[in-house]
Amino acid sequence: MGIASRVRIFADVQPAAAVKTEMHMCAIPYDPSRDALNSPELRPTVFTAGGKYDIGGLCAEFARLAYIRYEKGGAELQRLEQALALVDFEGAVPFNNAADDTHGFGAARQSDKLVVLAFRGTEPQSLTDIAIDLEGSLTDWTESAGKVHAGFAHAARGLRAAADNWLKETIAPGTQLIVTGHSLGAAIATLFASLCTPNALVTFGSPRVGDATFVATLDGVGITRYVDCCDLVTDLPPPIGGYVHAGASNYITRAGALAPHADDAFVQADRAAARDDYLLNYAWRIGNVMVRDLADHAPINYVRCLVP
Repeated sequence: MGIASRVRIFADVQPAAAVKTEMHMCAIPYDPSRDALNSPELRPTVFTAGGKYDIGGLCAEFARLAYIRYEKGGAELQRLEQALALVDFEGAVPFNNAADDTHGFGAARQSDKLVVLAFRGTEPQSLTDIAIDLEGSLTDWTESAGKVHAGFAHAARGLRAAADNWLKETIAPGTQLIVTGHSLGAAIATLFASLCTPNALVTFGSPRVGDATFVATLDGVGITRYVDCCDLVTDLPPPIGGYVHAGASNYITRAGALAPHADDAFVQADRAAARDDYLLNYAWRIGNVMVRDLADHAPINYVRCLVP
């Protein structure tokens, strides 16, 4: 794309003897409900007129808004555009592949020349999405290099032409391009980052996408990968056969604080405490997800940690 500037998301790593968390008062309560996980588009936008959001918070809500059924046009597309207008983005351009039931959208903000591509994650009611997730064999990613998850590759390729055409019309000198998504949308965003070399790739609840050779093609991209406490999807597919993650984990604790440099011992202890708390306070309530490992995957539980 020839974009020279890079979006800086976090300050340089500061050495510390203990795990350092970035305290953030969560204005949005933790949501263990099945609706939050299975129908994240039902909740109104958290954006407010005149609100100020950093890149993490902006992308977290964009990734959740990607679940709105804007492919239907009409009121749903209008609802997406109204949400984006609250943060000064002018409209939205949907990218849809009806054959694979995969979706994304692009939006641009003239005030700071920020362009965002956001991709929708897995919809539990979509058999096509589930089939994509289960197609876990590694296949050649001939678009750059390495091997990637066959289902994710198929989904990304189905959206590429429409997204590429929009980017050609939208990207201009000085533009900052960010690619984002949640779950399957995070995987598609990661594959797109190897194609369009964005300023930043920001993912939420991302599965592993490919092997080390593929991940090396992203060396020029600023990657921020958020992992919400027990989120099961971030441990899939398992690290066998060559699968590795793209980007270091920015861990979110059970209390909703960022601990981007948490070591494995801290993470395992925090997750164990989170599961115990969930069993005691949430799992038994009607309408809730039964286990925290799935509840933590809900998009709103990423948003709550990043939006003030």
